[in-house]
Amino acid sequence: MNPAVRITDLTKRYGSLTAVDNVSLTVEEGELFGLIGPDGAGKSTIYKILATLLQPDSGTAVVCGLDTVRDYRRLRTKIGYMPERFSLYQDLTVSENLRFFASLFGVSVKDNYDLIAPVFGQLERFPDRKAGALSGGMKQKLALSCALIHRPEILLLDEPTTGVDAVSRNEFWDMLSTLREKGITILVSTSYMDEATRCGRIAMIDKGHILEVDTPAKLVAHLGENLFNAVASDMFGLLTRLRKMPDVIDCYTFGATLHLVGSPEFSPEKTETALIASGLSDVRIYPATGDIEDLFIKLTRDEN
Repeated sequence: MNPAVRITDLTKRYGSLTAVDNVSLTVEEGELFGLIGPDGAGKSTIYKILATLLQPDSGTAVVCGLDTVRDYRRLRTKIGYMPERFSLYQDLTVSENLRFFASLFGVSVKDNYDLIAPVFGQLERFPDRKAGALSGGMKQKLALSCALIHRPEILLLDEPTTGVDAVSRNEFWDMLSTLREKGITILVSTSYMDEATRCGRIAMIDKGHILEVDTPAKLVAHLGENLFNAVASDMFGLLTRLRKMPDVIDCYTFGATLHLVGSPEFSPEKTETALIASGLSDVRIYPATGDIEDLFIKLTRDEN
């Protein structure tokens, strides 16, 4: 079976900036695959190449068995693409946008309504509302419906949950799981590390380089760090002091706590005692369980 996406030695530059640097990646048919990394990591450039909107400077990208440069006309009928920014016609209504995108691919809304029904259901009450007047979550659902209306083989979603509330984000990922069950291959990029666990496999990317590729569980299992939580009444004072200690490899904010990476010689008890002696109060250091965010920080630290 041929993979749904095969990227080989892909490079793209904007002047002196190398946005994507010799990237190779394979996505199998039917996968829900995540491209995880911060803003500016190269995610959108890769998606624009896969969507045939950009040509690489070197390397190749093959989607659904078609080269993104040589076969771009045929490939566009097989792709559903949802860019990071809301790109529908804001002055058209919900129903007008949907009919327009269906007409581009020579289908009717009725032809493929079964596919978009779980997504479009909440929008059915507002068929005459202008797209520009929709909430962030509703815009997201409309954009996804328009990307799906021609029943594509592969769905490319570039940062689809940026700026969307937590409830809508969760609903969106539930919808993606439903679409995957229908056999659609889905590539989704995000800078939200917590969303990585919703993917079957992920590629972690930073500064145009792929750092690691595997399932979220396997990646976290290989974290291999001496990781601790650290809290105190003065969190900023705690952070600055910990970063100066010789047995502390790294220390960074993590929600309401700090995460501390210690050397093999690191002692929580001795460190607590030293911090209290330095004038901090209520210091507690205790073991932490690492996650994708910890792994990403470790990988970027190792690369640098």
